[in-house]
Amino acid sequence: MSDASSPPITPQIWVDADACPGPIKEILFRAADRARIPLTLVANQWLRTPPSPYIRAIQVPGGLDVADNEIVQRLAAGDLVVTQDIPLASLALEKGAVALNPRGDLYTRDNIAERLSVRNFMEELRGAGVQTGGPAAFHARDRQAFAAQLDRWLARRPR
Repeated sequence: MSDASSPPITPQIWVDADACPGPIKEILFRAADRARIPLTLVANQWLRTPPSPYIRAIQVPGGLDVADNEIVQRLAAGDLVVTQDIPLASLALEKGAVALNPRGDLYTRDNIAERLSVRNFMEELRGAGVQTGGPAAFHARDRQAFAAQLDRWLARRPR
C-alpha cells in the first residue's frame, strides 16, 4: 500500500540512443513535451537535444553494454525503454518495464526468448563468416508503427 501523501511515480522513457534513428528521436521529443513526461537519451556520444524541461541526455563512456547497463540501473517498473538491442529489452522486461523497438515492435514476455534465440543464432553465423546482411531499410511505415505504439503506451500510463 502506498503512502497517500507521496506523489505518484511518473513513468519515464529511456532511449538506447546510439542506434536510435533520428526520426524516432524527433517523435519522442515531441511526445515528451506534449505529454510532459521525462525522456532520457543514453549514448556513448554527445547528443543534441531540444531545450525542454522534460528531455535530457546522458553521455556514458564507450564500451560494450555501458549505455545498456546505465539504462537498466536507472529504469523502474512501468517505464518505457526504446531499443533495438534485444538483450537490453529482455533486461527491461525483467524489471517490469515496457520495451519497444524503433520500428514499433513491442518486446513481450511471449516473444523475447525467440528473439534472443534468433539474435544469438545470427551472431553465431556471422562469427563463422556467413554473410547475413543487415536490417531492412527504415521506412515511413516503421515510423508510423512506432508512433502508434508510443501513443498507446502514453494513453495507458498512470497520471
